[in-house]
Amino acid sequence: MTATSPPSPPSLPSPPRRTSHVLVRVHDLHRAVQDFRAAGFVVAYATAPESKALHAHVWFPQGPVIELLTTPLGARWMRLPVDLRFGRGAGDRMVRWARQDEGFCDLALLVEHAELAGVTRRLADDGVPCGRAVHWTRRRPDGGETRFAFSYPRAGRLPFLVTPYDPPQHPSGVRHPNGARALTRIVLGVHPDDLPAVRHLAGDAPDLLLEEAPVTAVRAVHLAGLTRPPDPALLHGAVLRPADDLPAPPTTHGKGTSTS
Repeated sequence: MTATSPPSPPSLPSPPRRTSHVLVRVHDLHRAVQDFRAAGFVVAYATAPESKALHAHVWFPQGPVIELLTTPLGARWMRLPVDLRFGRGAGDRMVRWARQDEGFCDLALLVEHAELAGVTRRLADDGVPCGRAVHWTRRRPDGGETRFAFSYPRAGRLPFLVTPYDPPQHPSGVRHPNGARALTRIVLGVHPDDLPAVRHLAGDAPDLLLEEAPVTAVRAVHLAGLTRPPDPALLHGAVLRPADDLPAPPTTHGKGTSTS
């Protein structure tokens, strides 16, 4: 009798990727912080000193958050140095942030720290090359440090990967005056050519609603607890809707089964 090899185990689909944060590009961070607070959100600067901060967060007790960001002076001409520091493809992303108008500019997907290198290798094998994992530390206004790592896909409009913040920063006691309790749905417009890569990156992420669009970009965010949409004049281009104000499911970009 001829010995035979045992059958190979079936390949398992990648687990659904959770969203870390939605990024909103603003021209003047301090004005944007004031306006979001006027719209009923609690907003916290991400770094110290606050006068020089480039990032601020709208936190919720759990789940995805909103990050307001501005870019350094001259960022639109920094493609090469950013590529050298953060990996190939990062420069195009930074330049796009710097040149675009206010509004949603990116989407970050969570990957556990120990898995980041392996995930980026698998993505490269699947035709979605990413830059190297960058380990980063921020000094918070309270004096503590926040550590995390991230990796940018070389295609500058695809969502990027980030590890959970260490230490965790979701404040259990945060209460937004406008009633917002959680970010429940992100509407992501996806160009048809980007759809396979988005599915490799995100899997069947439960908080993403994919819609066919001319350009891959976040289009809207839905928040549980809002009684009415905030004043758009205070949101610097972001589109924030009550969670029960969901559009009809898309017909061409339903997520279906992940192709990962």
